[in-house]
Amino acid sequence: MISYRATAAADLDRVTPWIVTEPVGWIIADRYLADLAEGMYRPEWTWIAEYDGQVVGRALWWGPKGSPHPVALDCLDVHPAVGDRAAVAAELIRAALAGIPEPVQYVIEVTGGWRDVPATVSAVEWRRAAAHAAGLTREVERLQFEWAPADGVPPAAGRLRFTEASDEEFLAVFRRVAVGSLDAQTRANLAAKGVDATVREEMDFYLGAPGRREWWRIAYTREGEVAGMAIPSATPYNVNVGYLGVVPEFRGRGYVDEVLAEITRLHVTNGESRITATTDMGNAPMAAAFGRAGYRNTGIRINLSNDVQP
Repeated sequence: MISYRATAAADLDRVTPWIVTEPVGWIIADRYLADLAEGMYRPEWTWIAEYDGQVVGRALWWGPKGSPHPVALDCLDVHPAVGDRAAVAAELIRAALAGIPEPVQYVIEVTGGWRDVPATVSAVEWRRAAAHAAGLTREVERLQFEWAPADGVPPAAGRLRFTEASDEEFLAVFRRVAVGSLDAQTRANLAAKGVDATVREEMDFYLGAPGRREWWRIAYTREGEVAGMAIPSATPYNVNVGYLGVVPEFRGRGYVDEVLAEITRLHVTNGESRITATTDMGNAPMAAAFGRAGYRNTGIRINLSNDVQP
């Protein structure tokens, strides 16, 4: 019989040698150990499946420093000899979810055009089946982008000016930008929680991110009207585009390019040589804006998550 449990410190040497051989993103030992030292992976967040004294499955859950519980499943794998890998993986997920009170996500990283690669399709399908069986049924594919100096710094067009502003002013712009958003998470949150809770949650997320609050800017037209906002941000690993948006009445005028350019220039001014970004596969206007700004598509993230809590 296969058993499932969280690890203890003494299990470290049984967890780190694990190698994922399929063409999906996974966490190598050095990355795990580095983040373990920072408290972003923890023994009690690392789950294993055991059979006859051998580790046959591994699930690595991640959370920010100081978090009381993990927020994301970073790596999920089950040995092919097990047979029904999806069933074992589903039990690994369920075991961890029993102690996590908030919505979480599981991200499967793949290359572009993954549906044309049978080995990748197979690797995704049993993991997706496991996630769905365990309750992670909301699914969104997101395009990953990356900017580097060789891609060129977008120039300032001069149609917008960017200024710092108070939290209250940003919250008001968050409310306006949310209207008609093409972002799947925002749309789901609006339907489940309403606009006030949605925009407060989104703003709190970026206030709690490693990026600096003083980076934030509101965009104004030459006439002094609010056109949108730029929130450059960061993860524990690198800087990113964060959040940007144009208010509904000014969409379709190319302002998104200027807002994205402002974020890029700010990071470049701060000496950054790598900027990452993501957008939903279905958000074609944003994906096109990244392309115009010199951001290169580097892969796809298949996000599987719990239903949004009301």
